[in-house]
Amino acid sequence: MSVEVISIGALLVMFVVGTVLPINLGILAFVATFAVGTASLGLTEDEIFEGFPAKLFVTIVGVTYLFSVARRNGTIDWLVAAGVRLVRGKVGLIPWVLFLVAALLTAFGTFTPAAVAILAPIGMNFAYRYKLNPLLVGMMVISGGHAGAFSPLAVSGALVLGLVDETDLQVSAVALFSASFLINLVLSVLSYALLAKRPAPLAEGDAEAADDEDLAVSGRPDWRQWLTLASLMALVVGALGFHLEIGFLALAAGALLALVDMKRQEKAVDGVSWSTLLLVAGMMTYIAMLEKAGVIEEISEHAADLGAPVVVALLLCFTVAITSAFASSTAILTAIIPIAVPLLLSSHLSAAGLIAALAVSTTIVDTSPFSTNGALVLSNARGVDTRRFYRQVIGYTGGIVALGPVVAWGALVLPWS
Repeated sequence: MSVEVISIGALLVMFVVGTVLPINLGILAFVATFAVGTASLGLTEDEIFEGFPAKLFVTIVGVTYLFSVARRNGTIDWLVAAGVRLVRGKVGLIPWVLFLVAALLTAFGTFTPAAVAILAPIGMNFAYRYKLNPLLVGMMVISGGHAGAFSPLAVSGALVLGLVDETDLQVSAVALFSASFLINLVLSVLSYALLAKRPAPLAEGDAEAADDEDLAVSGRPDWRQWLTLASLMALVVGALGFHLEIGFLALAAGALLALVDMKRQEKAVDGVSWSTLLLVAGMMTYIAMLEKAGVIEEISEHAADLGAPVVVALLLCFTVAITSAFASSTAILTAIIPIAVPLLLSSHLSAAGLIAALAVSTTIVDTSPFSTNGALVLSNARGVDTRRFYRQVIGYTGGIVALGPVVAWGALVLPWS
């Protein structure tokens, strides 16, 4: 039995067991990483541990801890109330405001996970306070981030255009940005239509609701809230303006705020979503192990060797979508574009169309709870049954993985092939 079959088979078994039985999928992933890595791939323990997502771990811990502190001192409630006043009480517009803010942030150079890390906690608190569907709010924050992610000023846009510049192909920056923005906009419209009226998977006996009842939202913040707002602003400036690590900044800000309000912040660390961290860390360690062993690259190359160019293009879109749901989109883009270049040079496929389709297919699935963006939404959701909400996020991502590549291929590749 080939290594690829064993690796993918183990992944499927993990999903079935982790979904049907009440066991954290991350635990299964760590066990499978050790078993498959040592027995089938011949990796050492040190090589396996190299795939542990330490940076993502610190980011999620830092962001969720900081916003747990901000929630306990009433700052988040004040921001939510201010946001509702800004849209003149029309809370149904909040998801669209978050979509546009996320798109603006990424279009002008913010790395998508950083924009989601800033907006997801605020969006989840909006959803909790005003009984909006948290799945809709979280997914629209992510879609907004992706809508602007391929502008020439954005990290992902600059990466793709830079990779293309090293080849004999030509891809318009406007075409790349427009394709990503329009498809994510359409996705958000459909999501809003399907999910806006759908009830949230509420947790029974939500303890946080009682805690928040004691916090009155006044017109003006008190000194603790002013300090929290200043810390949040410093986080934004440090992360976006100076490209400092957002996880460490958030931990430093959270620690400072806890020191000046120790009585109220004694249990702030409980706001860190440890189960989500275990889930994401385990799955990302497993996928990183497969990447290190070359399994992901071999699967992509096998797809590129099949059938007519148009069919191969569709298979590549599906390959990157499925892989990116568990791994770094940036890494997948870096790997797949060089693989697609020979196909483009030897066929009549549109270079701009296929590159844009691959870029969209790679990033549109970052709603997955195993990606940074999806994990941030899952870890910041409030007042929901975590297991049911996790299943909703998985179901939403499954729909994106199944339909997103077909839409990207049909809209961007097929008409100009």
